[in-house]
Amino acid sequence: MRHFLKETDFSIEEAAEVFTLAKSYKNDRFNTPPALARQSWGLLFYKSSTRTRVSFEVGVNEMGGFPIVLNSQQTQLGRGETVADSARVLSRYLHGLVIRTFGHDIVEGFAQHASMPIINGLTDFLHPCQIYTDLLTLLERWSPAGSIDIACLKGKKIAFLGDTASNMANSWILGAAMFGMEISLAGPAGFEPSSAIDAQLKADGLAVNYQFTTDAAAAVKDADALYTDVWVSMGDEDEAAERKRVMAPYSVTTELLSQANSDAYFMHCLPAHSGEEVTQEVLDSPQSIIFDEAENRLHTQKAIMAKLVELSSKV
Repeated sequence: MRHFLKETDFSIEEAAEVFTLAKSYKNDRFNTPPALARQSWGLLFYKSSTRTRVSFEVGVNEMGGFPIVLNSQQTQLGRGETVADSARVLSRYLHGLVIRTFGHDIVEGFAQHASMPIINGLTDFLHPCQIYTDLLTLLERWSPAGSIDIACLKGKKIAFLGDTASNMANSWILGAAMFGMEISLAGPAGFEPSSAIDAQLKADGLAVNYQFTTDAAAAVKDADALYTDVWVSMGDEDEAAERKRVMAPYSVTTELLSQANSDAYFMHCLPAHSGEEVTQEVLDSPQSIIFDEAENRLHTQKAIMAKLVELSSKV
């Protein structure tokens, strides 16, 4: 059984097929082949959601399947049933399961015991669906007209600003290493990438190729895209005031964006807090591609589900 818990769960060749498939879905959205015909897919949420829930629910529908939305607190998981037992039971009903949760061990536990594909819709460690979406959004701009060519990612530089120990920073580090990109991260001391992402790179046979600095200007120099995320993620609310204080120098402003390459893009996985990690002027600028990213969640996740169904049928 094949799962998608981290970026590297697809090979480079499989990832290229996912991007190409996602673009074809986008080009002809309402004629999507019914890859999930007569299938029921669960969407299990430990965390609240807008983009993940809507994009997956719509995507399953558009591929001929039936989405079933589950809240962890409204299932027996909320009353102490083990992940292992839940995975075994749900596998008897469903054809696939998307999970948005806190600890990465939860999606790993489901994958270990499930007999259906498991997709990581977000954990506190990684957000691989978002990274594949972001890469598709860049490939649309960097590939030759009418094509999607992952070779165009090689050597491009991403600058990540703010909470560089976050799940989005981790996923960008892993994705950049996988596709041969450069990545420079800038944030306050104490928020540098953790040893856990270094261990993941090593486990996947990838070099530790990122740079961390406390100097935002240094990070964005020669960057092809600037990326940021909220400073206070779900679960960090008790640290909100301190996080906002120490991360203030890493807000993406028009001035900071101007220090990157002149054709650099601004990216954000949303929701954005205008006036904190980014200014409204940057959000509204011609260099901002945030809503293309948001749309591409739908097309990319449809492609991920279709690819998992195809690969799992061969196992």
